[in-house]
Amino acid sequence: MTMKVCALIPTYDNPTTIAQVVEGVRRHLSDILVIDDGSAEPARRVLTDLAAAGDCSLLVRPQNGGKGAALWDGLSWAKEHGYDYALAIDADLQHDSVDIPRFLARIDPRPTLVLGAPVFDDSAPAIRRFGRQISVFWVMVETLSRKIGDPLCGYRVYPVAAALATGARGRGMDFDPEIAVRLVWAGVTVEHVTTHVFYPPGGVSHFRGFADSMLIARLHTRLCLEGLWRLARRALRALSGRPRG
Repeated sequence: MTMKVCALIPTYDNPTTIAQVVEGVRRHLSDILVIDDGSAEPARRVLTDLAAAGDCSLLVRPQNGGKGAALWDGLSWAKEHGYDYALAIDADLQHDSVDIPRFLARIDPRPTLVLGAPVFDDSAPAIRRFGRQISVFWVMVETLSRKIGDPLCGYRVYPVAAALATGARGRGMDFDPEIAVRLVWAGVTVEHVTTHVFYPPGGVSHFRGFADSMLIARLHTRLCLEGLWRLARRALRALSGRPRG
């Protein structure tokens, strides 16, 4: 069974890197949607030129709403256009597009989430690595498993219908870990692909150290509480199903 796959590239003010990312993705996928999350005019001009040249489709959000908001709109677009899977890749050259075939090789007619398992070089800030380890711990608690290797790596492939069915609420940097946990809760298969992640000189990252760390911390608090409620409901159902003696 052939799966219909597109690429989603959320971007916010990446005028110096977005064209190179699109070019790299086009070597492996012809159907590309760039989601402009309220970029300023310099980046908007670059995106308009890419779309006019037929290098990608362009979805413009008039105001910046966050990476999660852009990806949610991209997933909705993918569903409307009949795609089964959507590969998400960042617009700042942190992700190596040469690995796309390895990601696509792991998809299946059965809904499957393919997560990037990042390999960092010396360019990765120590604080970012530490923050990832904290999130890795909490998603283990939330899923009671090791199914999610790295919840913050945005290089991944989503099963479109299953992803939208989660109803994930995160619209910023909390989107990536939340939707991964909710897909595990939904019983979706998870695969991992090792991939090098770079922090190139002059690259534009929109991760807001303290603010986004607090956003992700609140997310894990909410997911832990929701996970406890899920366990309590399961226990109550098991008790109610016991025969009375």
